[in-house]
Amino acid sequence: FTVKLWASAFGGEMKSIAAKYSGSQLLQKKYKEFERSVRVEEIDGLKLVKRLAENMEEMFRKKAEAMKRLVEAAEEAHLQHEEDPNLQYEYFNAVLINEQDEDGNSVELGGEFILQPNDHFNNLSVNLSLSVVQVPTNMYNKDSAIVNGVYWSEALNKVFVDNFERDPSLIWQYFGSAKGFFRQYPGIKWTPDEHGVIAFDCRNRKWYIQAATSPKDVVILVDVSGSMKGLRLTIAKQTVSSILDTLGDDDFFNIIAYNEELRYVEPCLNGTLVQADVTNKDHFREHLDKLFAKGIGMLDRALTEAFELLSDFNQTGRGSVCSQAIMLVTDGAVDTYDAVFAKYNWPDRKVRIFPYLIGRESAFADNLKWMACANKGYFTQISTLADVQENVMEYLHVLSRPKVIDQEHDVVWTEAYIDSTVSNLEDNQGPVLMTTVAMPVFSTKNETKNKGILLGVVGTDVPVSELLKTIPKYKLGIHGYAFAITNNGYILTHPDLRPLYEEGKKRRKPNYSSVDLSEVEWEDKDDELRNAMVNRKTGIFSMEVKKTVDKGKRVLVLHNDYYYTDIKGTPFSLGVALSRGHGKYFFRGSVTVEEGLHDLEHPDVALADEWTYCNTDEHPEHRYLSQIEAIKLYLSGEQPHLKCDKELIQEVLFDAVVTAPIEAYWTSLALNKSENSDKGVEIAYLGTRTGLSRINLFVVPDQLSNQDFLTAEDKEGVFNADHFPLWYKRAAEQVPGTFIYSLPFNTGSENKSVVLASTAIQLLDERKSPIAAAVGIQMKLEFFQRKFWTASRQDINCYLIDNNGFILVAEDSSLTSVFFGEAEGAVMSKLLTMGSFKSISHGLPIYLTIYLSVIQAQRDGRTMLVPCDTEYPAFISERTIKETTGNIGCDDCNKSFVIQQIPSSNLFMVVVDNKCTCRDFGPITMDPIEIICMNVLLNLAAHNESLKCERLKLQKHRRRPDTCHPFHPEVPQKA
Repeated sequence: FTVKLWASAFGGEMKSIAAKYSGSQLLQKKYKEFERSVRVEEIDGLKLVKRLAENMEEMFRKKAEAMKRLVEAAEEAHLQHEEDPNLQYEYFNAVLINEQDEDGNSVELGGEFILQPNDHFNNLSVNLSLSVVQVPTNMYNKDSAIVNGVYWSEALNKVFVDNFERDPSLIWQYFGSAKGFFRQYPGIKWTPDEHGVIAFDCRNRKWYIQAATSPKDVVILVDVSGSMKGLRLTIAKQTVSSILDTLGDDDFFNIIAYNEELRYVEPCLNGTLVQADVTNKDHFREHLDKLFAKGIGMLDRALTEAFELLSDFNQTGRGSVCSQAIMLVTDGAVDTYDAVFAKYNWPDRKVRIFPYLIGRESAFADNLKWMACANKGYFTQISTLADVQENVMEYLHVLSRPKVIDQEHDVVWTEAYIDSTVSNLEDNQGPVLMTTVAMPVFSTKNETKNKGILLGVVGTDVPVSELLKTIPKYKLGIHGYAFAITNNGYILTHPDLRPLYEEGKKRRKPNYSSVDLSEVEWEDKDDELRNAMVNRKTGIFSMEVKKTVDKGKRVLVLHNDYYYTDIKGTPFSLGVALSRGHGKYFFRGSVTVEEGLHDLEHPDVALADEWTYCNTDEHPEHRYLSQIEAIKLYLSGEQPHLKCDKELIQEVLFDAVVTAPIEAYWTSLALNKSENSDKGVEIAYLGTRTGLSRINLFVVPDQLSNQDFLTAEDKEGVFNADHFPLWYKRAAEQVPGTFIYSLPFNTGSENKSVVLASTAIQLLDERKSPIAAAVGIQMKLEFFQRKFWTASRQDINCYLIDNNGFILVAEDSSLTSVFFGEAEGAVMSKLLTMGSFKSISHGLPIYLTIYLSVIQAQRDGRTMLVPCDTEYPAFISERTIKETTGNIGCDDCNKSFVIQQIPSSNLFMVVVDNKCTCRDFGPITMDPIEIICMNVLLNLAAHNESLKCERLKLQKHRRRPDTCHPFHPEVPQKA
């Protein structure tokens, strides 16, 4: 026998089984029959991205208008309200509602509050007609300022309700008061933690700070002289940490510790400021722990350094180029340092000074107060750890004054984040990524106008999944996707960004909110695409990309064209990636509505769960409709306010009609007892470009070797908001008319018991043809392997491997799904040098890796984490190997092998002579490669520091927010 005959016989038999049971030829023929009536169009990417951006603008505009209505209502209610220090008012406190005392009576500020589960709020129990008020645990519920604020802000209830009626896609709406209370709609019960505490304070949330203040450059000076020993230093560190909490991605900062010397807390950032993103702030917090107190404090030198630093950095144009402040954390000042202020800050007073006096002593308070007042700042004293948060917040209200006096109600949008408060909605994929739109609320009373009093901030959350609903996946092709980024280059939405959970622990990875576009579109080495989008340009960019699929084990090499434009009225830019070839073409077919509906209603038809054929969220009466029911209702014309995607519906009806005959074909195969008697083929499946799928079982469900197809357990295997199923994507990259075979990589070993065979159905025979659908079958692994073992074999090892080098069949069944290089290192090594396979290294998408993989090293008895970059190898075959033989010279023998392509598939048969063991070659694995960690252990500390330093200094191009209110001539001098 020859390997070639064996391969060809096996290939022929598998193709006939796969084609027969999947019905691929029948389906190809059906699409051919409609060829004349179908129009193929090339997708105009720029036109598409502009249209999508307009849809998003409209959605964002509606949210911003809802916030404007809240601002107007709040300002009017406050204007009409007379402050009453003795006001008594029973309000619904979020923690106390529905609570009872021992006698069964409602507790004060509690009262009966009706709550009902609501599917729009992820089945949480809410009250759609009232809001609740949350007061941080460290504040008094009945404090006069809070009671007055709660009283006048009751006026927001009817606006919350009205907003929700006008735009039923709204979720949480809220008002965060400058006094610290938080009014949230719809009303929901809050539960304290195990210590009875709710630490949530709306005033240190990103949305509040961003709406209340302008971007700022801040230098924090920390006194570490001898008098700061003990508790004072602890309070000082906590104060600095709280100040860091109030800084966001548009702010820049540095921290300098001073006694008789000046010491930058992070020495590598001497003389500059860094962006206040999560990573940088956490890095500085670690360094704060290393501060200790000794010597005497030379404040004049520290102030001089801070002023010069702010001035120099401002001139580089890299910072916020807006507000500037010096935060002074000390237990006293022996002088007022007029000379320093006269030299650097007067008469303009562009840098505000905020002294925080630490400790109970007030001997030096007067000097610090004078400094604050002479430099448009604010003085506070912090005597205990419990005072820290409340006192740190005060500076924000001073910084907001120019904005308030200008009466500039800027609409702000936050970076994407996961809200960890009660509003954290979880869907079946884990926590929900949000952006928040917020606006400041000002006092408009005449007597306080020039004081610039901020009343608070209103906001509403917009789940990122809302954005995806405006993106028609069917227009983007099989590998195409849309993504959006912020003015800082951070991702708002991208299919490769998934919020990260540590294995088994519900702990979020900290940097989910500041993932830069360059970390997922990493082939854009010069940041061309990123920077053009940050600059809000409209344009086109192309590059070859390596997209990882199948849990990071496989790579698809694609050529993508990117189209991008800005989303007006927001800080966001939108991009669309289309892959060249079939990804650039779209076709339109047409059938009558009657025909289409008849075939769409077949019980085996399903539509992509996360695609929006009709918007059933908008009106409550549509929320219980399935997409197919909604399409029927829409086509009946009886529901004029049901919004649907007319084009997508037209195409899904066409696909339903063309694919309908396959049902009868599958049924006749299933009924014919002589066919498939050993139940080797278990499932046939089909998917089309419009998200329509059909599944046929040849065995009863509980006899299936693997039920993933039915349970949609494996998210990569089904249509979802931003990708086509994996089997569909891979089939599309095969030569038309051939099948792609694969073993699903799943968690348990028992799941390796099936093989999937899929093929793509092209609409036309030419190269420019769009792909209309993909079909395939699931068969038992053991059935597939039996078909392979037909020839006798001595002294040889036989393998069947796929185009990424994974073993589907081997005599040793424990090698099933193992990478071939681990079983036959010498042969794989030779295949790589001969060019039959090539290795492609890639960074994994974010949800599969943390960029900084970790080497642990013991140092000072503590475990230290050392960051390094990691590359993950993947392997891919050249399409041209038909048959290759090779010889490998080993120590004492020659090892020969033959690799032969299996016709009409992505498979190769490899026959290896097993008499020669060839021990000189180790295995070739797919283990990640640490790129810059090789010398880490040799010179751990020095390397680690310089590496971190380079990372900290690296600041990518960003665009500053459009508005800035740094100071106003009417802001009063005194603090």
